[in-house]
Amino acid sequence: MKHKSMSEIRQKTVEGLKKGDTFTVKRSFTKKDTEYFGNITKDYNPVHYDSRFTEAKKLNGLICHGLLVASLITEIGGQIGWLASGMDFRFKKPVYFGDTITCSFTITEINEKGKARGEAVYYNQDGIIVLEAFLRGIIPGPEERHVLKTVMVEGNK
Repeated sequence: MKHKSMSEIRQKTVEGLKKGDTFTVKRSFTKKDTEYFGNITKDYNPVHYDSRFTEAKKLNGLICHGLLVASLITEIGGQIGWLASGMDFRFKKPVYFGDTITCSFTITEINEKGKARGEAVYYNQDGIIVLEAFLRGIIPGPEERHVLKTVMVEGNK
């Protein structure tokens, strides 16, 4: 599966999104990422910080916050200009520090008003599915796509 850069994702959006379009991003998660996320969210669950707790839970080590991993979808959504209206996450397996997670998002429906649905599958470096997501939102219309094109030409994010 081809990893699409930000400009490729945005360029596809400017051209016009359609049912079946798929975008993929990849990231490795570190202990530092979890510390930052925990400090922002105030989620100090010991499964992220204390190996005694993870041993008692029968985990193979400290794990990343589920929503931190799930946030990979926001890289794609941000490049598309997707205005989220609903997200349903299914956490399947833990993600450990150092794991590299690939998120593959596919648009499954788009109606005439630009309301869309999509599905994302997240898998680790061993090909094991760790998370599934079902998303609803609104994709950019013609005027918004024109603005995105201008933003790309100007070299802005």
